Amino acid sequence: MSTKKDKSSSKDKLYMEIALKLAKSRYGHTGSNPSVGCVIVKNDKIISIGQTSINGRPHAEFNAIKNSTENLNGSKMYVTLEPCCHHGGTPPCTNLIVKSKISEVIYSVPDIDVRVKNKSFKILKSKKIKVRKGVLGEKVKNFYSTYFFNRKKKLPYVTGKIAVSKNNLIYSKQDKKITNSKADKFTHLLRYKSDSLMISYKTLNKDNPKLNCRLKGLKKYSPKRIVLDNQLNTNINSFIINTADKFNTIIFYNKANKSQILKFKKKGINLISSKIDNRGRFDIKILLKKLYKLNCRNLLVEGGDELTNHLLRNKVFNRFFLYESNKKLSKRSNYLNFNSLNLLRQKYKKKINLKLNLGKNKITLYKN
Repeated sequence: MSTKKDKSSSKDKLYMEIALKLAKSRYGHTGSNPSVGCVIVKNDKIISIGQTSINGRPHAEFNAIKNSTENLNGSKMYVTLEPCCHHGGTPPCTNLIVKSKISEVIYSVPDIDVRVKNKSFKILKSKKIKVRKGVLGEKVKNFYSTYFFNRKKKLPYVTGKIAVSKNNLIYSKQDKKITNSKADKFTHLLRYKSDSLMISYKTLNKDNPKLNCRLKGLKKYSPKRIVLDNQLNTNINSFIINTADKFNTIIFYNKANKSQILKFKKKGINLISSKIDNRGRFDIKILLKKLYKLNCRNLLVEGGDELTNHLLRNKVFNRFFLYESNKKLSKRSNYLNFNSLNLLRQKYKKKINLKLNLGKNKITLYKN
């Protein structure tokens, strides 16, 4: 990590903090585009703000300029990421900035998109606009670590989670509830911040989950549902399948007859064929590349022991949340143990105990 000191003024930092909060509030909901925050200041007064729109367009700079009710001539723009300068789904933000007669642009970090990186800086300078960068640099760079990973690797950023009882169970037919309501809220926050959620058909058939975000007012931001099922053994009468006409649902499969395929397609399922290995497991690298092409950037995996083990062995997770409950589950009938704890600790050395008010539950974050 860089030790370069940020010499920006306290006002610069304050305005960039506001821009960063705007960017953070849209994280996970801007499609293939990064979430950006923008603040426009004139005479030491905030006259407009903007953030990247849901699904990525229009951009934050466009929205801030559009939202302003004042003349922008001579104003300053604070933006978390270098403004775009290329033609895409919307005109270049640099063109709008020049046209609005904004006199100074302060952005925190350069974009790593080759179409933009340091080019906007030069374009704005050539138009006699003062340009500065680096305000809250390390803090904002850390926020964009997911986006930078997406851009560099052309893969989604993958978060894993699993809940384990006091007696090391992840499932019990007689007593399915493991975590308390406070820990559940953290799960729904993860779902809110993820654009896609993956499970195996085995988990679906056992639990019949909804896989939505149930935080108040945020249900509409639930992630797209992704199911791994190489032979289409998913229960056709499950909640996920019966709501596929309303919520984006994908099933990756490898082998199925025409009548099975037709049955799922009639339900509104997006069926995608994908390769499996000689043990009947999906080639996860190929699968992740396909998801990236489908605009998946933040993938949450809520798998059972088998799927979690497969992804741990391939070191797919960028981070992993282990939920631990003080509750013991029944072993009187069908149950499943968590057998991948040692593998998790072996593959992910960095361990952080989250300081959250979860009662007698706890959550540990594992990272590289």
